[in-house]
Amino acid sequence: MTDEERLRYSRHVMMPEVGPEGQRRLCGAQVLCIGAGGLGSPAALYLAAAGVGKIGLVDFDNVDLSNLQRQILHGTKDVGRKKLESARDRLRDANPNIDVRLHDCRFASENAAELVASYDIVVDGSDNFPTRYLSNDVCVFARKPNVYGSVFRFDGQTTVFAPHLGGPCYRCLFPHPPEPGTVPNCAEAGVLGVLPGIIGMVQAIETVKLILGIGEPLVGRLLHFDALKMKFREFNLRRDPQCPVCGESPTITEPIDYEQFCGIATALPAISVQELKRRLDSRHPIQLIDVREPFENEIAKIESAQLIPLRELPDRLNELDHGRYTVVHCHTGMRSAQAVELLRRAGFTNVFNLEGGIARWSDEVDPAVQKY
Repeated sequence: MTDEERLRYSRHVMMPEVGPEGQRRLCGAQVLCIGAGGLGSPAALYLAAAGVGKIGLVDFDNVDLSNLQRQILHGTKDVGRKKLESARDRLRDANPNIDVRLHDCRFASENAAELVASYDIVVDGSDNFPTRYLSNDVCVFARKPNVYGSVFRFDGQTTVFAPHLGGPCYRCLFPHPPEPGTVPNCAEAGVLGVLPGIIGMVQAIETVKLILGIGEPLVGRLLHFDALKMKFREFNLRRDPQCPVCGESPTITEPIDYEQFCGIATALPAISVQELKRRLDSRHPIQLIDVREPFENEIAKIESAQLIPLRELPDRLNELDHGRYTVVHCHTGMRSAQAVELLRRAGFTNVFNLEGGIARWSDEVDPAVQKY
């Protein structure tokens, strides 16, 4: 280490559990962070500060004002920039000695194995099920630890999936994904801004422990955090011998079609925001239904939409015309997908889900519509 590095990492080096040799391990480690958002922000920032020599970031999104409540890698000046660019600048400011590699893409079946191959550990900060299953499977195949985290409103959880170290994998816990639209993401349900910071920092701690080979990593243990009660609970996890990926007789040995596996490929009839705008402008007779909550409708609305919250929809079907061309929207398209499914079961045959919801309407059609 240089004199500058000895000073920078002095609080590590003075600990016998780390010492100069441990710091050299950190400086030689290579960690891939999937996502530069709520979880990836604190995880990557603390790994950079710790001196992890090579940090890869996978993301394809731009910074939005609504991200800043929790995604601390980005600032107000970065709104509209690529997340990867603002993340790179912040990480290099925290530690110019590290190598930051940017992967401007989706983490997908076509590139996942190649991405993971270049790193020692994967930190999964994704917010969707196809990516979680994919990152799990690829890490199992490559025999690399997958440091998992997830957040929802006031609750978060984290563990280390590493069958090669004796623990279970993600599929041991969740063999089957939930039905599409039944589990809202942060954009639909919200999240306490500080919560991803806590879970992301735990992910960073677990990553550092794995690199150094110290302590007891969360292999075979799930740590759950309830922010409202300020309470941590620990659950023991067992490996499933019948698991199709890490079990005794695996049936999945390479990446699959995760969109189809999670039910996304069998999408409901949908309409783009541009097509809806065209039809509204041409005064095409449309029954436009908003299934968000009243407080959301007060923040932003599409004119002519009829507000029927999703929870009230089954009891208010008599207010709707079964034969009319019907478009359903919510915030980002998840609740409206549930509504379309419900309406189709009720006999509606000409009903469509608005792709991306009112959030995409604001982005691509009417910027005057408030984003939230």
